[in-house]
Amino acid sequence: MILDQTPLFDPALLHQLDWKENIVSFSPEISPTQPGEGLLLRPLCTADFNKGFFKVLSQLTKAGDVTPEQFIRKFEHMKKTGDYYVIVVEDVNIGAIIATATLIIEHKFIHSCAKRGRIEEVVVTDECRGKQLGKLLVSTLTLMSKKLNCYKITLECLPKNVAFYEKFGYCTSAEAYMQHRFFD
Repeated sequence: MILDQTPLFDPALLHQLDWKENIVSFSPEISPTQPGEGLLLRPLCTADFNKGFFKVLSQLTKAGDVTPEQFIRKFEHMKKTGDYYVIVVEDVNIGAIIATATLIIEHKFIHSCAKRGRIEEVVVTDECRGKQLGKLLVSTLTLMSKKLNCYKITLECLPKNVAFYEKFGYCTSAEAYMQHRFFD
């Protein structure tokens, strides 16, 4: 595979979302199909490697030094499983990724072999914050998880971000988040 415009998942899924079910307000109005002037919300593609995808991720956490070959292998794995939905916002005027977020679908035996959605890696570049793009990403992935028949969707966030996610109907649970790190 080469670095091209092949999407990680079918872009039609973004157009099939019932935006009327969105519970957060936007001013001015934006949506997955109309994210703002000169902006395009779409699935990740391998060409995004050269459009600053890792630069955006590095504003969230350590992204590491990833080669195009590593990126393509991971992309192909994610595409093959069909359980990864990485969306990006591209500023088409400059050909750069300015925001991204990921929805991962977990398959469970509980709840009659149901699916659970998990949102991760929500980040908007510093220079594009305040344009409602974080809200757009979270709203889009929340509706996608519903469309994909998840029984619930979860995310992890810093305490300072709890109020932001509560706007979307997320609430803290009695469960404790714990981790065991093997690498930084």
